[in-house]
Amino acid sequence: MKKVVSFFGEKNEVFEKLNFRAKVYAEKRGLEYKWALQAPFNQQNVIDELKDADAGIIDIEPYGEDIFREIYKSCKILTRFGVGYDKVDLKAASKYHIAVARTAGANTVGVAEMALMLLLSAQRKLKCNMNYVAEGNWVKEVTHEITGSTVGIVGFGAIGQYLAKLLRGFDCKIIAYDPFPNLNAAEEYNVKMVSLEELFKAADSISVHVPYMKETHNLINAELLSLMKPTSVIVNTSRGNIVNENDLYDALSQNKIAGAGLDVFAVEPLPLSSPLLKLDNIILTPHTSSQTEESLWRIYEMAIDITADFFEGKESKNILNPDYKAKN
Repeated sequence: MKKVVSFFGEKNEVFEKLNFRAKVYAEKRGLEYKWALQAPFNQQNVIDELKDADAGIIDIEPYGEDIFREIYKSCKILTRFGVGYDKVDLKAASKYHIAVARTAGANTVGVAEMALMLLLSAQRKLKCNMNYVAEGNWVKEVTHEITGSTVGIVGFGAIGQYLAKLLRGFDCKIIAYDPFPNLNAAEEYNVKMVSLEELFKAADSISVHVPYMKETHNLINAELLSLMKPTSVIVNTSRGNIVNENDLYDALSQNKIAGAGLDVFAVEPLPLSSPLLKLDNIILTPHTSSQTEESLWRIYEMAIDITADFFEGKESKNILNPDYKAKN
């Protein structure tokens, strides 16, 4: 029986329940499952665990050659718990013939719902402080509705498409930008594909859903933000470095745009010295968009299925480095 070690999760009741469920499911797929809690991440501990395992389920920490060279004799596949894989050195993994996969699509619903919540909250200028009213604040601001407005989606992959599906009930005009657009999905959800500049000029609300890579680093900067309407808002549930936080701070602090909602940041946890914390027209959440029991279980289930299928010799579209088999 092949052994898979999961390094994802926290020491709490929810993850204990999910990992018990994962263990039972893994056994049904012919895998021995172990949860090796990392709090905080310890690279040597990870190496030690993977030296004694056939596969791993990994989180957002960096995985590079210094890990791969130690584990390649035993570990043949690592599956990223989630979508982003920018901290995994795919070239080095292929060098050591280690396949790297991701659970793309498993957290679609959770992230899309969070994006919608942030869009609505930013437009209605809700405060994150739960004691806001209890502290004597009784300010009735006049805000805006999303219904009937123009919503722009930057990145029209699985999450962007699901957000468009959710927005249909708000009778919005939906526009989207994607360098490789899915025109069938655009037609299904009545979405107009536009250029990035056109989207920023026209949208009343903008939601970001592109992967982080060299081409998207600081994709959203002062130049694009300057195109936005002064009444518009932007939210990001993708990756922090896609939005230039300094440029966003300038736009918000000078009221060039109305508001923002961020679930992801360039540095996480967000440093207490961040100027973003001084703003009253931004909503900040601690990278929790995929943290629903439903999304988490779908990720566990998909990661286990990817691993089992791999050892059964089945091809998978979730493998990020199909050249891992190539001889060096």
